[in-house]
Amino acid sequence: MNARRPAPETGTELDIAEQVAAYQREFPTVDPQVETIVSSLSRVARRMGVAYSRQLTVLGITSAEWEVLKALVVAGSPYQLGPGELAKRLGLTPAAMTHRIDRMVTEGLVTRERDEANRVRVIIALTENGRDKWLESMRMAAVFEEELLQDVGPEERGVLSGLLGRMLTRIEDGGVRPE
Repeated sequence: MNARRPAPETGTELDIAEQVAAYQREFPTVDPQVETIVSSLSRVARRMGVAYSRQLTVLGITSAEWEVLKALVVAGSPYQLGPGELAKRLGLTPAAMTHRIDRMVTEGLVTRERDEANRVRVIIALTENGRDKWLESMRMAAVFEEELLQDVGPEERGVLSGLLGRMLTRIEDGGVRPE
């Protein structure tokens, strides 16, 4: 008789150990330690994304709008960029960027004005409302992130930061390619 675990209830996810055991059953040469790490990272990232999206919904902005606000803040004072530069930084087409900016101008998050020094150039600038939304999202995220890492001590945070940084560098430098 083959004793198998019942399938999880619809809408529930296997815990990581059960998921890795299923992988090993179907693909015996899989490294369970690697799969545990990667599956855990994937779940953490997904759940963080859901939490951040909920926070942005409370603020009345989308994650796409937040990305534009972030790009303007990261650009530094006076928090302005051309639409082409914004599109490039966000990996968007100019048309997609124009659509996003149109919505954000209507919502009072950014302004769009002609550059007085070069009338051909358009400048997208962060409004006070846009900066306030970005700052509040950062405050909310900081609370969530501190709660998320409450069981990870300062030394462990340093180690974790270093390990994740090395993994990210390997992916971003093209050292890891899915087959």
